[in-house]
Amino acid sequence: MTLIRSAVAILVVVVATGLSATAVQAQKYGGVLQALLIGNPPSLSMHEETSFFMVFPMAPVFNNLVAFDPDVARESLETVLPDAAERWSWSADGKSVTFALRSGIRWHDGKPLTAADVKRTYDLVRGIGTPKLRLSPRKDWYANVKEVVTNGDREVTFRLGHPQPSLLAMLATGYSAIYPAHIAPPEWRIKATGTGPFVLKEYKRDQYLVLEKNKDYWVRGRPYLDGIRYNIIRVQSSQIAAFQAGQVDVNSPLSTGRPFMVALREVAPHLKFVETPVTVFPAVFANPKVKPWDDRRLWQVLNLALDREAYIKTVFQGGAVMGGANLSPPAGAWGLPKERLLTIPGYAPGANRKEEARKMMASLGYGPNNPLKTKLTVRGDTKFNVDTGVWVAGNLKEVWIEVELRQMETATFFAALARRDFVLGTHSSASAADDPDVAFSEHFSCGSPRNYSDYCVEASQQLYAKQSAMTDHAARLRQVQDIDEKLMRDVARVVLGYMVDYNAMQPYVKNYVPHQTLYSYMRMQDTWLDK
Repeated sequence: MTLIRSAVAILVVVVATGLSATAVQAQKYGGVLQALLIGNPPSLSMHEETSFFMVFPMAPVFNNLVAFDPDVARESLETVLPDAAERWSWSADGKSVTFALRSGIRWHDGKPLTAADVKRTYDLVRGIGTPKLRLSPRKDWYANVKEVVTNGDREVTFRLGHPQPSLLAMLATGYSAIYPAHIAPPEWRIKATGTGPFVLKEYKRDQYLVLEKNKDYWVRGRPYLDGIRYNIIRVQSSQIAAFQAGQVDVNSPLSTGRPFMVALREVAPHLKFVETPVTVFPAVFANPKVKPWDDRRLWQVLNLALDREAYIKTVFQGGAVMGGANLSPPAGAWGLPKERLLTIPGYAPGANRKEEARKMMASLGYGPNNPLKTKLTVRGDTKFNVDTGVWVAGNLKEVWIEVELRQMETATFFAALARRDFVLGTHSSASAADDPDVAFSEHFSCGSPRNYSDYCVEASQQLYAKQSAMTDHAARLRQVQDIDEKLMRDVARVVLGYMVDYNAMQPYVKNYVPHQTLYSYMRMQDTWLDK
């Protein structure tokens, strides 16, 4: 198999008959996978949501044009495989890529998948056409896509403003599902009609979401499972009890932090744990439209007051790693190495950092008898976010900032972030692909819905565009790391670290390989149960 390694490759073609090269190892058909889901999906629309609560149960329902190899834990352009597209080719100038769709793929309602579905999906994601999406969190991913055109029913071309090697990585993420053109976006939120290996059977909020096998799936012999049941269990003690009783086979992504892993191992030592640093970064951000947080000096106070190493040791009991705008090596491909991070204010160790923060507060008119009183919004139905909020409040109190915690359920929380209804916020954001085009456009770009601090610097925007068009990997890496350092020095967001997910599962679960991103290995078409 030949993979595209450069955006300027001339008519390089990739062909495959299915996603996984090693899935032939599977031995058994049948059984229902019992998965743990720790919260309700905000909706069933991939292109309007930002939570793995939705991607985890919905990924098995859909297909992409291309997808990351589910059997390779560390994603890269070299692990992108065909999915609904059987092959693709780049133009000589690297400014367009054409996908040839497989024949015989049908939506769950029987209608054929065509190039019109692909065009409709990506036009709506880019804000073109009607009705509009309620929110398009990944619109900025495709800012370089000038046009999506079809040639008959089985060919679609993305025309770009400049070469962009990362386009394939973005199209390969779990968030990049193709949706049916004959179903309107408002129905996407409640009606999951895909082409994937499983079909939505039933969803009861706060109880379960059930998928059943698609017997007409276009990949021969898949899936192995008869179905998947996602059991919605919010309370951690109940989650532990479910594992202990054998009622759960796999945990939700991002839900087996080190403290939870330790607790699980004590009561269920037979469980398998797969340790994986992931592109998820707990962070603190301020709303610059709310006084006094329009004063950037206060952001520097946050940066100095929040000790990254102490956070990792306490809240996550060592189950996190230090990082900046991108996940650092060796787990990540693009982030700053630790020795460079330690040269940046807020990262360098030292007992005098809080004293420096207090001096800045005093210069702004605050003190022990005149603290700054503020509110911190947290996602209240995920324990690690609440723990982070409590830790942040305790540390800020030492620099004369008194915090009132404001906890919200997931759907309400994301809605509040989207409309900037917060003063301070803390949230474990994630990059859906380990690529700087995703990290920069989604978390640090002007106007992005997920740029919660609304950091907007024209010089940074120009640098994002420059690195995106680079086809020399080494040169791009140097540029990306320079941008990363600038963002951290500017305190675009106070990144506290990157989480390690220990991925709890029963030992009989086979061909389920967690990746360094949360969203691109959940199709389940090759997963099977050895029981």
